[in-house]
Amino acid sequence: MSIPAGPAWVTLVYLALYYVFMTYLLVVKQRLRKQYTDRGETFDRYFGEDREMLAADRIQLNMLEHMPVFLALLWMTAFAVSPREATIVGGLYTLNRAIYPLVLGKRLGRGTPPRILFVTFSGYGLLLWMMVRIGMSLV
Repeated sequence: MSIPAGPAWVTLVYLALYYVFMTYLLVVKQRLRKQYTDRGETFDRYFGEDREMLAADRIQLNMLEHMPVFLALLWMTAFAVSPREATIVGGLYTLNRAIYPLVLGKRLGRGTPPRILFVTFSGYGLLLWMMVRIGMSLV
């Protein structure tokens, strides 16, 4: 059995996007550390309340939180339903993850910005779609 190319490409793009988010997080952390040092302040990466650091963390951690579920569903869809459907739905989900930082913004305030709910629920909808399609293929 060969590996379906479409879901493999979706997986590679998804993982590359994750590392883009990780790199962004590191860049923000280093820049903020320098800014704080230049002002004579202590940068506390974990217990500080810098809103830009909180947003960078949320971008990376949100993707990481959903990664195991998405990748499992992507590949179960590829094998149980169809590689084509897995590629389309997986591509849409990856695009959804890619726009998350743009919708969230550079600074995270108190509470959840209402605009992020569209991206969040769209992602949940795509994951649910895959779950239902997998379930339907098993009966």
